[in-house]
Amino acid sequence: MAGNDWINSYLEAILDVGPPIDDPNSSLLLRERGRFSPTRYFVEEVITGFDETDLHRSWARVRPLDLQTSLPTAFAFASSIRNSQERNTRLENMCWRIWNLARQKKQLEGEEEQRTSKKRIERERGRREVIADMSEDLSEGESAHGDSTRGRMPRISSVDAMESWASQHKEKKIYFVLIRHYDDCMVALSSFNSTFLCSLHGLIRGEGMELGRDSDTGGQVKYVVELARALGAMAGVYRVDLLTRQISAPEVDRTYGEPTERLNPITSENSMQEIGESSGAYIVRIPFGPSGKYIPKELLWPHIPEFVDGALSHIMQISKVLGEQIGGGQPVWPVVIHGHYADAGNSAALLSGALNVPMLFTGHSLGRDKLEQLLKQGRQSREEINGAYKIMRRIEAEEISLDASEVIITSTRQEIEEQWRLYDGFDPILERKLRARIKRNVSCYGRFMPRMAVVPPGMEFHHIVPHDGDMDGEAEGNEETPATTSPDLPIWSEIMRFFTNPRKPMILALARADPKKNITTLVKAFGECRSLRELANLTLIMGNRDAIDDMSSTNASVLLSIFKLIDKYDLYGHVAYPKHHKQSEVPEIYRLAAKTKLSLLFSFNCKLIEGVFINPAFIEPFGLTLIEAAAYGLPIVATKNGGPVDIHRVLDNGLLVDPHDQQSIADALMKLVADKQLWARCKQNGLKNIHLFSWPEHCKTYLARIASCRPRHPQWQRSESFDIGYESSEPNSPGTSLRDVQDISLNFNVSLDGEKNDGSDTLGNALEPEESGADGNSQLKSAAPALCEGGSMENAVRGVGAGNFPSLRRRKSIFVIAVDCEMTSDILDTIKTIFGAVGMDRTGGSVGFILSTASTIAEINSVLESGGLSPIEFDAFICNSGSELYYPSSGEECLGLPFVVDSDYCSHIGYRWGGEGLKKTLVRWVSSLNEKKGNDGQLIAEDESGSAHCYAFKVKNPPLIPPVKELRRLMRIQALRCHVICCQNGSKLNVIPVLASRSQALRYLYVRWGINLSNFVVFVGECGDTDYEGLLGGAHKTVVLKGVCNDARKLHTNRGYPLEDVIPFDNPNIVESEGCSRDAISAALAKLGLTSS
Repeated sequence: MAGNDWINSYLEAILDVGPPIDDPNSSLLLRERGRFSPTRYFVEEVITGFDETDLHRSWARVRPLDLQTSLPTAFAFASSIRNSQERNTRLENMCWRIWNLARQKKQLEGEEEQRTSKKRIERERGRREVIADMSEDLSEGESAHGDSTRGRMPRISSVDAMESWASQHKEKKIYFVLIRHYDDCMVALSSFNSTFLCSLHGLIRGEGMELGRDSDTGGQVKYVVELARALGAMAGVYRVDLLTRQISAPEVDRTYGEPTERLNPITSENSMQEIGESSGAYIVRIPFGPSGKYIPKELLWPHIPEFVDGALSHIMQISKVLGEQIGGGQPVWPVVIHGHYADAGNSAALLSGALNVPMLFTGHSLGRDKLEQLLKQGRQSREEINGAYKIMRRIEAEEISLDASEVIITSTRQEIEEQWRLYDGFDPILERKLRARIKRNVSCYGRFMPRMAVVPPGMEFHHIVPHDGDMDGEAEGNEETPATTSPDLPIWSEIMRFFTNPRKPMILALARADPKKNITTLVKAFGECRSLRELANLTLIMGNRDAIDDMSSTNASVLLSIFKLIDKYDLYGHVAYPKHHKQSEVPEIYRLAAKTKLSLLFSFNCKLIEGVFINPAFIEPFGLTLIEAAAYGLPIVATKNGGPVDIHRVLDNGLLVDPHDQQSIADALMKLVADKQLWARCKQNGLKNIHLFSWPEHCKTYLARIASCRPRHPQWQRSESFDIGYESSEPNSPGTSLRDVQDISLNFNVSLDGEKNDGSDTLGNALEPEESGADGNSQLKSAAPALCEGGSMENAVRGVGAGNFPSLRRRKSIFVIAVDCEMTSDILDTIKTIFGAVGMDRTGGSVGFILSTASTIAEINSVLESGGLSPIEFDAFICNSGSELYYPSSGEECLGLPFVVDSDYCSHIGYRWGGEGLKKTLVRWVSSLNEKKGNDGQLIAEDESGSAHCYAFKVKNPPLIPPVKELRRLMRIQALRCHVICCQNGSKLNVIPVLASRSQALRYLYVRWGINLSNFVVFVGECGDTDYEGLLGGAHKTVVLKGVCNDARKLHTNRGYPLEDVIPFDNPNIVESEGCSRDAISAALAKLGLTSS
């Protein structure tokens, strides 16, 4: 410290006087945090902010001021450190911490810069490869390689066209289901008969929404509820369901535990469709997660599969009901699923894959943007941020949403240009190129990128009556309005009691006490501008609170900072900050701000100025409060970062400011309050253009986007005796099952492009056994190999009657063996042990078995033969990591093997499969990897045992292969959507369709055959392949065999997020077996309520 004694003095001044929060040049960190940290203040202001000369000058200027204005604080603090030795020790410790933090911050900045640079290079390389691949066919003519557009609906590009479309389908009834977790959100739409919307977070109810209660219950909650209401009032929409989490916990109101809540329409005249038995808008609450607890969204990730299974069950049931009411007896399938926020997006992707329907996604706020902001602050490492926010799991969920979505709905262009561009799965430049090729009907070689659509949120305006004063002046004697003299509403009285002069116009801010809302800067701007204080009052509506000590530390810190600023600037009588308000009172708050007036006399004109609304947030994703304020005739001052830019472009009703510039905020407010012509013009513009943000306009645009999606839904033909979710009209013996049928010949009619042809030659419409005969068997044998190899099955023949298949769902228990053993002997021993532990009469029909593995069907057959097991011991075989589904047969139906492939499943998962374009990119990656590791020989090679929907690669030296997340990221950068799985202890890589997985195959069996998911019991090892997490959780039961597959843990060491973040350890449906012995497994089954016999 020699030669820098002034630094010692500076540090002593910091220790003595406490936080200099009144400094107009104080750092963003201090403004956000509201709580002073000497160390971090010194790091920001000294090490990263100034050189020594500037710092000394600042110290010399600030210290006397701080000592003068903060003497009570200084004396109180200094008295605790009178001892000189203690003081010196504290200074030394502080200097050491400052140096360490500065070094850590620079290290984090360097690491992030390297990571960003690497990502930019990879994206540019990927873009070049994509362009090179797609340019190969240009010389041969663009139309020669055109993508098929069969089944694609004509694009609806305008509101007028949407109205025409709606009138054409006016008689068709659409069903919407909105699904929302209490900590994430999601939306699903159905075709002309049925539509589903899904949204998943916050405390949701139709009336008395507790907005601002916590960080999970904000504007997004209000948005999805009002969207449900608005869609329910649209012509042709039959039903809307908003699915969310059911919570029965002591800390929340009991209404959140009600399974169903009807959303009453705003006005009866808006309800245009025919009223039916099940029509209308509803909140449907799905129970999942810890029972009796309300937990934040960061802790909901392990419970997403449980929600998906519950939502899937609801959709199946309601589809059956609507099928009976409006579908002519056929299930009414959803046409699209729309996820809101990351966790709902992840849920929507799984539901979309299970039902084979299109998906939409709205992020609301995005994880990568939040991660960047937190890293820039330099306070936490990436690992610390992930530990607090589970940010990497959130980012992966958003990437999955990009993989599965047809359209991404955003509120603003800023979200597209500055936030979505950060993701591997979206490249604005590549997206435009792919879209252009699709319009020209030119092949994209299996590449896809979702379309970004800006659809601003809507608002209900029917109840809003703007204050209509004389825009050119009012009588001077009429200055005192009812709002200022005798407010007759409780919330008006609660606000006006704060003011010494309630006649002054009101500056209104409506936001949570959150650092990013930037309320402290607003208070400082108001406090330091004397002329503004003289002309207006400030009202801060900062949510609801009881005791500050009961608030979160972050919110309490912001609130205390605001109170200190009010005290410092002596703003008592000028600022209102009520503790409580009801959601129903928010319109009255806006109305109060619009009614308050100030009469200013300039020359011979009497000028009346009413209130102003301000949103000073550092970044505002959209800014729904700005639209609400405009509807009440309030001009706005808003942040220039985010959605307000788009809102201002449409409404032109205020001023945009830099939220970091305190003076700019004060000047903008002063300009609106003092300039009547500007104020009046902003008010008129807002009222004139506000209809553009109405819910009907929003819904028209929204439905137009949905109508442009290619319709998809489960497609298979069923005999009248069997429909999904319906009991067969013909009695079936409990012993009748897939494996009990001696000649099961499933027939399918699938073309090369994966679309089903019209006709009756499908699985569910097969003939009875006696009608097929020998000729049928011989024809199937000749056709099956082509199907297994991905060829056309136009010549496939009919097999057994559909009446034999529904009995599978009558199984009381279906045991799924999904233990990822590398050695053949290990899996055989496991199968036989589980058979023995179950101990039930496996031929009696009450118990079934499914083998789920990463192996091919040929490898499975070899394993069974070596162990003396017959394929008919199983009901089904999930192969190649979930990309293929087979059923046993007594004949040699597929490649000379006793299995029949379910090609309906192949068609089900084939959407967005990259095909040869994906394979070419993978082969190029393999060659590049082998070249880089040339000294180590060939590291990875293509496995010829792969299939049309599974590209397999043998790994000869697993430790030298990049982790799975790197290959997945590379494919996303090149707009190739797939699911990459490292399996068999790292010795094999399977690349399968993005909608396929072993867990999704089980959901398909539920959708296809009506098998209750709760009847499944899944056996897994203590670890497994990289798709292991999908097998845990959900409606099914799980038995974890301890000590089995421990070696597979190394496959999960380089994950993007810890496996522990997504495994529901507290799920009662998951039990552990102490080893893989009959007794241990029997004991585990007993814990699940299953007893051996």
